Amino acid sequence: MSTKANEQTRAPHLGLAQVVIRNIIFVAVQGGILFASAGRLDWGIAWVFLIVHGVVVLIPMLVIDPDLAVERVRVKENVKGWDKALTIVMGPLMFAILIVAGLDQRNGWSPEVSLAVPVGGLVVLALSYVLTAWAMASNKFFARFVRIQKDRGHTVASGGPYRYVRHPGYVAMVALHVAMPLALGSLWALVPGGLVVLLIILRTALEDKMLREELDGYTDYARRVRYRLLLGVW
Repeated sequence: MSTKANEQTRAPHLGLAQVVIRNIIFVAVQGGILFASAGRLDWGIAWVFLIVHGVVVLIPMLVIDPDLAVERVRVKENVKGWDKALTIVMGPLMFAILIVAGLDQRNGWSPEVSLAVPVGGLVVLALSYVLTAWAMASNKFFARFVRIQKDRGHTVASGGPYRYVRHPGYVAMVALHVAMPLALGSLWALVPGGLVVLLIILRTALEDKMLREELDGYTDYARRVRYRLLLGVW
């Protein structure tokens, strides 16, 4: 086998390893932000959150296509400008959820919630990653950035959760950013979480418009599957 062929064989596995390592680091960074904001380490809910999140965040990695793993870590050249702008805004807001939750814990801004709230939040958080895994397994073009993947022969995904809504990955993202504040027992963290949700809805609308205009077969698919995010609503 040629050197080039060997590199092609190794590349997907290297990409998958990179994704797993990056996710583990990301969860560790989340822990640092939470405990630094709270000013304490003896925050039981946060530890449970990190353990659960650290496990479920790897669920999509169990089903991810090796080529897709490479796609998700590769530098992109034709990402839409509006997607870059939304990503720049959403990143800090995602971390703001953790910062506000930690400050809430430190200062007692939110009223005390029943155990059912963080437990319910953790369940929804886990289900959001299960839905993400299902979407990834059903769509080999499921990517971090919005672009038409002409280099990979981009086609319309219509199986799995795509039979019900056109953007199940964004459904999972909405659920995740509502679940995180609840899992941490912070009602105030729902404020940055809600802002992220609004940006996800905007991103969904812009991506859907792009797909209609640029991806062959998507308009016909959109006629069959009417709803973008929420069945019966939008």
